[in-house]
Amino acid sequence: MKKKSKRSKKATKSSERTRLARKPVNETNAPAKPELSAGRPATQSTKAKATPVTRSTSARAHIAEGTRLFALAGRPTKAQFVKVYGPQGPKMTWEQRAKAGVDAKHFKAALAAKRGT
Repeated sequence: MKKKSKRSKKATKSSERTRLARKPVNETNAPAKPELSAGRPATQSTKAKATPVTRSTSARAHIAEGTRLFALAGRPTKAQFVKVYGPQGPKMTWEQRAKAGVDAKHFKAALAAKRGT
């Protein structure tokens, strides 16, 4: 007796027939990879990849502070930023938003006031 698969048929969309009809990988029509010779310069794929940029301690602190204020404000969406601060709201920093009149601590109250009107 054949054991039932735990996956649904919709998720996999394959059957026994399609598995048997597939061609082996060696018979595909993909072009062959060019071989490197001693006289040719290295291509983009063979060069060493650049290391990721390491952020300074102060930059990491600024990012952490912005994340903290974002969480304090209740993780607002872009639409909520637009509703409270206007079209430039999502692009502003928390310092700029505080100068505009509503800081992160009072964001939820300002949003509730905007919804009420």
